[in-house]
Amino acid sequence: MLDAPPQSCVDAPGSPLCAADVCRGVTRLLFRHDLLALAEVPLDGGRRADLMALDAHGRITIVEIKVSRADLLGDGKWPDYLAHCDRFFWAVPAGFDLRPLDGPTFLPARTGVIVADRYDAEIVRPAHGEPLPAHVRKRCTLAFARRAARRLVALNDPDLATL
Repeated sequence: MLDAPPQSCVDAPGSPLCAADVCRGVTRLLFRHDLLALAEVPLDGGRRADLMALDAHGRITIVEIKVSRADLLGDGKWPDYLAHCDRFFWAVPAGFDLRPLDGPTFLPARTGVIVADRYDAEIVRPAHGEPLPAHVRKRCTLAFARRAARRLVALNDPDLATL
């Protein structure tokens, strides 16, 4: 089956934010900074990045979205994402307790923090970049481009997924 971006889960004004809403706000922020993002991007090793973005220089940013404290504190897989990006950000909804992200477990010297709602986002802590090796960048960039093309094809021909 071909990929599809996540849909919003806000049904009525005042509903709590979900990951799709945070994704939307972060995608808008990244777009303003000339980073083009895809949601739900599979990575080598079986992991899946919530958002992966590519800038005009080929640098890769991964954003991991957390909307609950339990999900944040229980996530032991996120360090695997660092091998697939130059910069890594956490994205959380407004009002989220950011204190855990300052702890050593979450590598605050390396990882950035974005606070978002479904309309926009703001970087509250920049991410420290660590350049990827050239062969990893090439593999990740080609996979990103192919996934983006696959999604575009699916938009133009939804029946293609059934072939």
